[in-house]
Amino acid sequence: MNKAVLAFSGGLDTTVCIKLLEEKYNMNVITACVDVGQDKEDIKQAETIAKKYSYKHYTIDAKDEFVEEYVYRAIKANAIYEGYPLSTALARPLIAKKVVEIAEKEKADVIAHGCTGKGNDQFRFESTIRAISDCKIVAPIRDLNLTREEEIKYAKEHGIEIPSGKKYSIDENIWGRSIEGNILENPDVEPPEDVFMWTNSIHDAPEEPENVEIEFDSGVPVSINQKNLEPVEIVKKANEIAGRHGIGRIDIVEDRIIGIKSREIYEAPAASLLITAHKSLEQLTLTREELKFCNIISEKYAELIYNGLWHEPLREDLDKMIDHMQRRVTGSVTLKLHKGSIRVVARDSPYALYRKEMVSFDEKAIDQREIAGMVKNYGIQALIYNKMFR
Repeated sequence: MNKAVLAFSGGLDTTVCIKLLEEKYNMNVITACVDVGQDKEDIKQAETIAKKYSYKHYTIDAKDEFVEEYVYRAIKANAIYEGYPLSTALARPLIAKKVVEIAEKEKADVIAHGCTGKGNDQFRFESTIRAISDCKIVAPIRDLNLTREEEIKYAKEHGIEIPSGKKYSIDENIWGRSIEGNILENPDVEPPEDVFMWTNSIHDAPEEPENVEIEFDSGVPVSINQKNLEPVEIVKKANEIAGRHGIGRIDIVEDRIIGIKSREIYEAPAASLLITAHKSLEQLTLTREELKFCNIISEKYAELIYNGLWHEPLREDLDKMIDHMQRRVTGSVTLKLHKGSIRVVARDSPYALYRKEMVSFDEKAIDQREIAGMVKNYGIQALIYNKMFR
């Protein structure tokens, strides 16, 4: 039998895929679960199920690599897609990379995943796999056109223990949670409180506001409240602080790659906190033209991530440009958190372009009289136009 390495989460889709790959494709199945900061119980469940049904199982700890090589790049780029910070999409190329490494180690012929034909992850996994591997790709759920009910029926017929059911379809990593399905498929229904796990409601958030100081070095966070932390611990701490105050709840209708609209709920407390702070520091240290261009870069960078094009050369080109600008994005930002709101209240940098003596009404660093000529000719084309037509 040929070997297939299956990107394994332990959910219904990937569990059913084990048996489908054996029965329909004549494969010995090696499962690979990549730890990018999801719930520890989910990883344990995946290990338990995999050891019961698969030929061999791997659990790969990739949290450090995820934060340092993916999350930090997303912070520097302010990677926001259609209004929310990317988390699921950001982790997919790393997961695919780790699965490819296992396939190479095991000399497997096939890499498999449990994606359906309606979602985004099929693009994200397969574009990465094809960019770095010559393995054949198999997607049993999509290729056999199975519905969720058909998967459950198949599992029962083949004696497969269905994983403990969850009310919603959830994807989680250290940078955020995405929640969909069930009642959430109706965009006219308010998300029930049981959707959220990382953030307090505004009613349960502390009554008193809290100030939090984030220090950055070349665009990446290095300390919280003047305490230096390792990258993974920075994100965990930011999740804890922001989540306590109800920061990072997002309810959005987004456009999937294949063109359909989907209602998604996200929890991204750390991302909301750190990207807000980062953008504020950029406002202090970058020029007006750089900031305008940053908006263009941010939109394109997020689009590449969302569309599964992490290995597109343009992303690497943008990283080089971003890194060059981020050399000056060093300093500290203080934010006030309160009942779901986040507000920048102070910022400081050795590379600040702000000059108090220039803006102050009590200083003469700028001779006001010299501005008269500039003001006189300001908007001159509009002036000429209006004289012609009034």
